[in-house]
Amino acid sequence: MTENANTAAEQASMDELIKLIEQRAATYGLLSRLFRVEVDQELLDELHGMRFPASTGNADVDEGYLRLAKYLSNTWENSLTDLAVDYTRVFIGHGVDAYSAAYPFESVYTSEKRLLMQDARDEVLAIYRSAALDKKNSWKEGEDHVALELEFEQVLVNRTAEALRKGDEEEAAALLTTQKNFLEDHLLSWVPMMTADMKRFAKTDLYQGLAYLTDGFLNTDKAFLDDVLTEDE
Repeated sequence: MTENANTAAEQASMDELIKLIEQRAATYGLLSRLFRVEVDQELLDELHGMRFPASTGNADVDEGYLRLAKYLSNTWENSLTDLAVDYTRVFIGHGVDAYSAAYPFESVYTSEKRLLMQDARDEVLAIYRSAALDKKNSWKEGEDHVALELEFEQVLVNRTAEALRKGDEEEAAALLTTQKNFLEDHLLSWVPMMTADMKRFAKTDLYQGLAYLTDGFLNTDKAFLDDVLTEDE
């Protein structure tokens, strides 16, 4: 009886962990999509259908959700145009110099002269390929674009959930370690500088909210990975 109870408890705990991991994948996917291209009607409808938590325990995440909800409660017939203009303002700018927008590339924030296609791009490309991933031909931007880095984490997180469903905890631990390393070595090394610029340039609550949500989520995800990998030691 006790053995059966323990087995049931362990399975419930594993199911809870898998659910949490799937929620992480969904958040990485949403952030990646919001950074990749302008919001279209399909995504706007999807956002309208979401219910954002009021209190998560992270002030930046809460602020991000609050601003997203505020924007979504005040959309109007020209909202897609407003968002397209703001996307261009925030991420593309006027091309005057390397400081006129929140350019969504790691190379810009980690190279001395804020240039595209520098060492960071080569590093992440090698990491993607080591995971048997490559960008689609339709993607014309550098591999160190924030949307691709976030999508890479999403892919690894989904692989982790699948490994746990198969009972392969060793593979899951290896994937979690790769996520943690990529988060620390890449995303967290430059995204906070980009989101600080987003807060300077963004005029809509949606992109202001995206900046706060990204900051908060990456930090909470690092804490999660630290905790779960410490438990495995």
